[in-house]
Amino acid sequence: MAERLDDQGLAVVFGGSGFVGRYAVTALAKQGWRVRAAVRRPDLAGFLQTGGFVGQIAPVQANVRYPESVARALAGAKVAVNAVGILASGGKQTFKAVHVEGPRAIARAAKAAGVRHFVHISAIGADINSSSQYARTKAEGEAAVLEEFPEAIIIRPSVIFGPEDQFFNRFAAMARMSPLLPLIGGGRTRFQPVFVGDIATAITAAAAGAGKPGTVYEAGGPDELSFKEILELTQEWTGRERGYLRLPFWLAKVQAALTWPLPNALRPITLDQVKLLHHDNVVSAAAKDEGRILTALGVPTPTGVAAIVPSYLERFRARGQFASYRT
Repeated sequence: MAERLDDQGLAVVFGGSGFVGRYAVTALAKQGWRVRAAVRRPDLAGFLQTGGFVGQIAPVQANVRYPESVARALAGAKVAVNAVGILASGGKQTFKAVHVEGPRAIARAAKAAGVRHFVHISAIGADINSSSQYARTKAEGEAAVLEEFPEAIIIRPSVIFGPEDQFFNRFAAMARMSPLLPLIGGGRTRFQPVFVGDIATAITAAAAGAGKPGTVYEAGGPDELSFKEILELTQEWTGRERGYLRLPFWLAKVQAALTWPLPNALRPITLDQVKLLHHDNVVSAAAKDEGRILTALGVPTPTGVAAIVPSYLERFRARGQFASYRT
């Protein structure tokens, strides 16, 4: 529920019903913004309305692949947020369409609508020269946004955690079903998981004018963990003891190729995701030195994984979520 009634103006969140988007919608509403959640299926986004006062949050139909719908959603807006993203291509939802052409359409329409502040969510590892389509199109999307809206604030998170995440939850589900967990590339890839609530706080700060226009900020939490350490913590918090299936990168790529015909929801990992694991996913030294981190966007003390993750992984314990409360 919003904390105050004063009207800051209209903020439009594209991907407002998604993992990051729903937290951004609620955080903006708490700061007094009227929020328009621009989503492909507004009929499935009614749950967002409980995050504010009556009429404060309104889901509307928009698809980033259709510029005219983007322009309609932005009518009268002071702030625009792009939280649309995909982890794997499927059908018309390709990396290029969602990560490049979509952000360009939003940025162009936002500039035409007179939007004051535009916040674009990208990802650490975005690199125009990457062999990963995900990372490459994220970089192309950043360039498209800055070309159309030079004053935009871009936030590059490491892996994002929270109750609805597809990271810790995914590994916890694997540990529940399988006697072995995949240890790709020796489990040495390092991550800096960041809490979704902290990303939402950074978005609201940028919406209020925090940050330097035209700047890319990198967002990571206080914990820098290897892939193996993340699997070990997941097992500890779910009460599981599993062995590891050690997969060198080449074998993981073969496995990913063999499961290519399956729907993305059933694939353990895609070839593109294996390519991403070749590189650490942490805040760069340059971003730290230049102050392009969360502290510059209203998050002085980022939240650690131990403060949040155990509470929502408890449901994966062998005897259920409330076993520890039984007498």
